[in-house]
Formats: sequence, C-alpha cells, structure tokens
Amino acid sequence: MELCLFDASGRETRVDLPSYTDEVWHGYVPEVEPGLLYGYRVHGRYEPEHGLRFNPHKLVLDPYARALAGTLDWSGAHFGHQLDHPRADLSFCTRDNAATMLKAQVVDMGAPSDHQRPSRSWQESVLYELHVRGFTMRHPDVHESYRGTFAGMAAPAVIGYLKALGITAVELMPVHASVDDRHLVRKGLRNYWGYNSIGFFAPHPLYLARGDVLEFRTLVRALHDAGIEVILDVVYNHTAEGNHMGPTLSFRGIDNPNYYRLVPGNERYYMDSTGCGNTLNLRHHRVLQLVMDSLRYWVEHMEVDGFRFDLTSAMARDMGHFDRQAGFLGAVRQDPVLSRVKMIAEPWDVGDGGYQLGNFPPGWREWNDRFRDTVRGFWRGDPGQVPEMASRITGSADVFDRRGRAATSSLNFVTAHDGFTLMDLVSYDHKHNEANAENNGDGTNDNRSWNHGVEGPTDDLSINAVRMRQRLNMLATLLLSQGVPMLLAGDEVGHSQRGNNNPYCQDNDITWLDWEHIPASGHRLARMVSWLIRLRRDHVVFHREQFFQGEEIPGTDLLDTIWLNPDGQERQVQDWENGETRFLGLLLRGDAGTHHRTATGEPQPDDSFLIFMNAGGETLACRLPALAEDGRWRPLLDTSLGPALCSGPPLADGDTCRMVGRSLMLFQRVEAHDTAGTRAADHQTRPAVGPMGPGPGVAGPSRRSPPRALDTRPHKGETDES
Repeated sequence: MELCLFDASGRETRVDLPSYTDEVWHGYVPEVEPGLLYGYRVHGRYEPEHGLRFNPHKLVLDPYARALAGTLDWSGAHFGHQLDHPRADLSFCTRDNAATMLKAQVVDMGAPSDHQRPSRSWQESVLYELHVRGFTMRHPDVHESYRGTFAGMAAPAVIGYLKALGITAVELMPVHASVDDRHLVRKGLRNYWGYNSIGFFAPHPLYLARGDVLEFRTLVRALHDAGIEVILDVVYNHTAEGNHMGPTLSFRGIDNPNYYRLVPGNERYYMDSTGCGNTLNLRHHRVLQLVMDSLRYWVEHMEVDGFRFDLTSAMARDMGHFDRQAGFLGAVRQDPVLSRVKMIAEPWDVGDGGYQLGNFPPGWREWNDRFRDTVRGFWRGDPGQVPEMASRITGSADVFDRRGRAATSSLNFVTAHDGFTLMDLVSYDHKHNEANAENNGDGTNDNRSWNHGVEGPTDDLSINAVRMRQRLNMLATLLLSQGVPMLLAGDEVGHSQRGNNNPYCQDNDITWLDWEHIPASGHRLARMVSWLIRLRRDHVVFHREQFFQGEEIPGTDLLDTIWLNPDGQERQVQDWENGETRFLGLLLRGDAGTHHRTATGEPQPDDSFLIFMNAGGETLACRLPALAEDGRWRPLLDTSLGPALCSGPPLADGDTCRMVGRSLMLFQRVEAHDTAGTRAADHQTRPAVGPMGPGPGVAGPSRRSPPRALDTRPHKGETDES
C-alpha cells in the first residue's frame, strides 16, 4: 500500500506504508503538515468475481480524511474496469486518475473545547429540516460570498429567523463530503441533496466559504448560542461508489469484500437494500468502527447534538434480515458519547422486511410515515381515516407503546425533503418532475395530495383560500399532536418546488427559498406557526412524555382524553366504525396532568384544551362539552379565518359554534369569571415574531424587529394569494 503525497504543482510522491498491524497499514511520514494533499494506491489481486477489486492505477481517498480538496472530473479513468470493454467490470483499467481525482487533505482540528450545548429534552423539541445551500442561496441578508455555505447559515439574520420561529433544532440535510453522480453531470445536473457520501469525516467542500472545515463548528456554536441544537442527516448505509459497474474512489479500492456486503457465492455483485447500488457491511468490526469513530468525531470535535440516519434498517441487518439487536444498534446504546445525543431512525430501506417502524430500541426516535400519510389522507377527506387519525395525534401508541417506549418516540412530520412541499401538497394532484430529465418517471406517485380544482398556481381566490386553510390545518395538527414535530423549511412561508416531488438533482430556484418574494399571506402563516410552537412549548398537555391512558385514572373520575362527536357527546363504538364520518373532536384534560408524573415524580397539571377537526366539505354545528368544574371555552384558533387568531369572547358549556368544512378549531378552558381569557390573551398578544391577527399586537418579549423574512410589511411587487 502506498501513501501518495501531492505538492502545490500537483506532483506526486509515493511513500510505502511498511507496517501492517491489526488489519491496518501504517507508517510514519515526518514532513506531513496541515494543508498537505494525499491519497492511497493499493496493490493486490483484481478478481471481481471473487470480490477483489484492487487497482493501483486508481488514487483512492482515505476513509478517515478530515477534509477533501479539489474536484472530481468524471472520466473513464475513475473506474477500475474499462467502460467500453465487452466484459465490463471483469476487465482491468490501467488509466491513472490522480490528475482529476479529489484529494484528502491534512487538517489541524485542535483540541475539543468545553462548549456549552443547549441540551433540549425531546419533549420540548421542535425540529426544522433544511438544506444549507437551499436555505441561504437567495437570502438578501446573507453576503453573496457566503450564500450556500455554513458561513451563510451562521448569519445573524438566518439564525434570528429560526429563533423567532421557535425552532429548537435544525436537522441539516447531508453535509458529509459527497460527489455528483456521473449521469447527472452529463445532464448538467448535480446531486443537490447529497445522499451520495464519499467522506464520513469531511464536510462537503461546496459548503465551505473559505475552505476551512472549522467553519462548520463555527456554525454549530452560533446556533447553540441561540439555543438551537444541530442534528445531522447522515448516510452510512451506502457510498457513492455504486454497484459493480461503479467507480473506484475509496472503499472499493481499499478492501471491497469487507467494506461492502457482497452476494454470497457471487461476490462480483453487491447486496443492495438501499436502492443505491451497494450497502456498507457494518457486520465487519472495522467498518462498524469507522462509523462509530465518525459519529463520535462529529459530536466531540464538531459539537453536534444528534443524528438522523438515512435508511437505518440497512444498518441493522444481520444475514440480510433486520435485527433489533444488531451490532450497530448495540454499539450506539452502550457508547458513552453517542448514548447521550439524539438518535433518529428513518425506519425502513428498500430490501425485504425493511419497513421497521416501531421496532427500534429504546432511546431512538423514528420518522413516522404513518403520521404523514394519515394527516394527509384525513385532511384530503379520504374515508375511514378518523380512527387512524386519533392514534396518530395522540402519539401512535399502537406503534410504539407495545415496546414500552415513550410518546416522544414518534417523530411526526407531514412533509420532508423527499416529496411535495406543503404548498405543493395542496396545489398538485400529480408530480411534475420533468426537470429531473427522467421522463417524469422518478419520485413516488402516492402523494395523497389534492389541488382543490386547479393543477398548480392559480388566481382563483376561493381555491387559494381553501389551500391556505388546508396548510393551516396540517401545520396545526402537526404542532398540537403528541410526539416530536418536524417542519420542512419553507413550508411556513409557502415555498413551492413547482410540483417536483423528487428534486434531489435541482440546485437552482426550484429548491432555493425565495426570501424576497414571500407573499403577505406567507408572512402571516409564519407568524401563526410561531404562535403554535409557543403554545405547544408553554402547555405540557401538547407534549407529554407518557402516552395518554384514555380511561379513568385510578382513584379519580378523570379521563385524560375524551373523543367527541359534533353534538359534544363522547364517541361510541358505532361512531368509530362509521367510515364516512370526517369529524374528530378531542378533549385534552389538563387537570389529569396531576397524575402524569415527570421522571422525578413531579405532577404536570395544565389547562384543558378542545380540538375540533372537520375534514368534510359541509359546515357543522358543534356543541361545546360540559365539564364538571365551572369554566368557559376561550376560542383560540379557527383555520377558516386564515392565519389569524380568534378574538371573540369565551363560550359557555353547551354553546354551539359554526364550523366551516375543512377547518380546525382550538379552544382553551378558562375560569368562568375570566371573560377576557387571560391566559389565551397572553399567547395572542405575544407571538414570537410580531403581530399576528386583526387588531393590536406587540412583538415578542425582546421587542426586537422581526427578521426580514418575517417582516409584516409587503415588499414591492408582493401579492397575496388568499
């Protein structure tokens, strides 16, 4: 094995690594200093049919490289085989690729610091999934030279926006070094999302404004100073080297049969439970060590607060099958560093038996696609959704409680990077992925979307009004449900991807947020989201750690949840069996919190809240339930009014309210003499990002001006879609 050193002119010097200890080649090179570029050449047998693909003509990257430099200019030289050979990957290519290959770079990270982290509990967490480049490329308050980079994300205006919105954690789409697929480059596209990793320790060079990897740590500290955690979306299930016809960039050329899972008895081919050509072999102790070392590096040196694992089921397969006791899951559970940070699973892959929602061990949170699909289907008006909706908004106990896990095990979302944005969800019946140059054949066809009469944007005021109402319905459902909510960046202001539900290769204005042309209704919706986040934060009844019992609490006559019909009466068995009903009422008894204890035994009493959801098209007369104690119902939210809070007086038990079709209403229980609704008014007049509804309002507690993206004043040329 040779270490290849490159000087400023690109001249290569090769140094033999003379020692092989515990399966690792190593040697001492005294002249190595920060900034030096290097790679490896690995000698050995080239026998693809036996899984051996050594080729010293290929410069390969160090899997432990802390930084990558240069660019990968695609050509046939990067493949271990000859592309035009009739035997394809069984052939051997002698072309040297060093001149057009990425290089590893030596960096000095310094010693880890004793940095103070926000350390948010899962109960108080509100996640916000975003793409570093897409979030900042068109931001007017980010310097042009910093747009699309970690430095741009660290801009005061960007972090100020996130803080004003009420976000507690950003979930950053992949920031590990990745490469653009050759077939995309040929089409003039690139792998924008970044789920094509080639370096598990190196930040993606495109996101470094000055080429310094510590720019990422600076971003993390800036977010921490604002009380915001950083969760990385990471891809350890596969690499950018693809299948048996893919390039030799790193792992394949170093130790192909151990880094990857090969087909037993036919090692020429790769086992592929990821849909990306290969699957990393975490059953091998050195590969597992690589992943664990990488994770600890990002926690200890880059100071992140957790990880969301792409296609996590692929990382927990033993002999091809998902194993809840797999080595990777066990290693994380016992690790003194990783067991203390946030771990989120995407609980599926594309292999047999890959769908594993609810089957991950305690300590993990899981992306709950059943929440996503149910909320979409319910608000679209699909039949038979009410019982499923009841389970989803109360934490999906049917999925998680069977293993004794907490209500926060469910990571709830309605939209994510993969699929329609919220605006597109209510504006398109079908995907429109033509820009991806795959004849609109990529991306899912099961979107559970509804365009409300017109495909795409329209000037029809009535359609735009119902689209706004539906966006509000789904955002309110997300933020008032038990579990951990995750928002997709831009949904709160109406970002559209023009109906593209798979824009993984669109590094352009399809995916970049257009901050300067947010309509007035988008600003109002963002302020509404901020208010909902504040309401959720201030009332434990919306984010309990324990699941609701749904029955009388022993020693009392209290039920912590009561399901209601429009007439204010409790739902009966026959009501649940009626697949044509599209109404769901939920009474959350805050006083039952006296019997919901914290981990330290403290009671959690709260106000009571009433949620009405009418997914049908008809207007209903809904009766407010009567409670034993004296009190009234203060209306807080009626989505038929658009992104504005209610301003009417409290209503008495038994009063009837008019509920428009496809709307959500929220009431808070207040004391009978509280005709002004003191507690509700406190939320109404103190939204985190400025005035929100009709009538007077004041800014948040600091009384600072809201960030530009949430400015309530219309910009020149701005139009209101509702």
